Amino acid sequence: MKVSFFFIFLFLSSLLYAQQRQYSTNDKEAIKYFALANQSLDDHLYDEAIAQLQKAINEDGKFIEAHSQLADIYRLKWQYKAAIDQYHQVVNLDPEFNRSVYYKVGDCELHLAEYTEAKQHLEKYLTYDNLSAQSIFMGQKLLNDCNFSLNALQHPVPFKPINIGSEINTADDEYLPTITADESTLIFTRKINNNEDFYKSVKIDGKWQTATYLSDRINTPQYNEGAQSISQDGKVLFFTGCNRPDGLGRCDIYIAQKKGDDWSKPFDLSPPINTSGWESQPSISADGRTLYFVSNRKGGYGGYDIWKSTLSDKGWSEPENLGPNINTSFNEQSPFIHPDDSTLYFCSDGWPGMGGKDLFVSRLGKDGKWQKPTNLGYPINSSGDENGLTLTANGTEAFFSSNNLDGLGGFDIYTFELPANLRPRRVTYVKGTVNDIITKQPLEAAVEIVDLEKDIPVYQDYSSPEEGDFLATLTTGRNYGLNISKNGYLFYSANFSLIGHEDKKPFDIAVLLQPIEVGNKVILKNIFFDTNRFDIKAESKPELQKLMDFLSVNPTVKIEISGHTDNVGNDQLNQTLSENRAKAVYQYLIANGVIADRLVFKGYGKTQPVASNDSEEDRSKNRRTEFKIISK
Repeated sequence: MKVSFFFIFLFLSSLLYAQQRQYSTNDKEAIKYFALANQSLDDHLYDEAIAQLQKAINEDGKFIEAHSQLADIYRLKWQYKAAIDQYHQVVNLDPEFNRSVYYKVGDCELHLAEYTEAKQHLEKYLTYDNLSAQSIFMGQKLLNDCNFSLNALQHPVPFKPINIGSEINTADDEYLPTITADESTLIFTRKINNNEDFYKSVKIDGKWQTATYLSDRINTPQYNEGAQSISQDGKVLFFTGCNRPDGLGRCDIYIAQKKGDDWSKPFDLSPPINTSGWESQPSISADGRTLYFVSNRKGGYGGYDIWKSTLSDKGWSEPENLGPNINTSFNEQSPFIHPDDSTLYFCSDGWPGMGGKDLFVSRLGKDGKWQKPTNLGYPINSSGDENGLTLTANGTEAFFSSNNLDGLGGFDIYTFELPANLRPRRVTYVKGTVNDIITKQPLEAAVEIVDLEKDIPVYQDYSSPEEGDFLATLTTGRNYGLNISKNGYLFYSANFSLIGHEDKKPFDIAVLLQPIEVGNKVILKNIFFDTNRFDIKAESKPELQKLMDFLSVNPTVKIEISGHTDNVGNDQLNQTLSENRAKAVYQYLIANGVIADRLVFKGYGKTQPVASNDSEEDRSKNRRTEFKIISK
């Protein structure tokens, strides 16, 4: 990691410089304590070294090398105020003692949000001749942070963090919150006695309930579990486990599935995702087929990078680095892919920021590549480290953890309203249950949602066998078709138009599947025609394919395809239109290999309404295409 190597280089170079020149003091006692401090440093005994250097300074307050060494140790221990005081002593005693002092004091001031002072010292540092390319790079990097910070302070963004409450936060540390799409379940990490475990809270009547231990099958008393990602329906958990016996590296990514009220035993994701290195901080896409994660594997840009892998029938693909518009030669971590699948939040100490790790957002461009990120701004970001940001599916509310606010102790979980320009695309969700229409028993059925324009699935999964429930997110601005199918049953179809509905409320449906019996019908809600036309529109193809699949799986079934209209207009024209539309479906199926003997078609005009014709919404329900079982 470039930052660490450069820091050590500066620390050692300062020490060597002091050792190679004649000391600024002749006081033997001061030199003795200085030598003892160097021996303590060799053994990494920093507190002893500090005490010895302070004794050296007490012997001679003008001992420049002792002030410099003491400042370096304070900086190493993140005691930046004390380090600055000592660096100022060095500059006051000899402004040209060591030019790296200006870099170091600028770095400390940046950490303390003293941006004006830091900028002055870093500009001074960069005026020196014969700086190495690495020194210029690092100095310019910190100077860019100062310039960004000074501008950000003049243009603050709205930020009103709210503590999520004592039901979740305690005197221990709580952090890394993730939430399901329906905002009903929150899973987070709690650290007790240096052991990290998962806890969950459920929301009832708009209020979070007291958090409970997630599961003995996932949490362990001897290993740390953290940095998790929950699927949109709350049924699959990806998380980080470190130093486990079944792991491939120091930290690996694991997966567990919800089984009733508990979870399955987690298993380690095999290569190519996990390696002998360090893989952590997973974030799963809404469709469950793209996994974003952090790794220090070879092939990156330096430090920790964000990678992704996609799931296919052959398993997880070889991970792909997100590229130079996301990753830098520093560290990028805590990725969160929003359910819109085109907005990525992460933290970085490489892109210009307020100092430390800042939070950023990047959006997927039309070329399929991630665009250069935007800093979330001040005061969301500060001179400290910010990470672990997650959002609700609707993109308005963000969750994060902090120990810098007025909390209940340690790190607490907070929420705030994300500024509009930093939000992802609007997302809603469809949540439903699948049951047998006769027995009312839950059914494990295949659930597929298709982008009708692109004719590609955006969600493919099964309803749970215990409750028959499912949940899938939908990005606004598109039309979707839903199909639910199970062997021995007629399939169910629905469509969701999210074009022009930025504030579309979630869809909540209860599906009752009918057994394959003569007389049972299915409304084909995703077969579309233009007004007063019978040419099948292109977005009808997914539904027609589903009907052909049904006929293929049930080779003895024969069906009647029927067309229906509302009561508007001439009855004879409606009758003809309904018959022509049924015939168009009939001909499409035959053209695609369905045997004609298995099909008949008929138009019913306005004679079989399923709703009143008193409103446009009801009339649209009557304009439909159906199929009915006539023989099995």
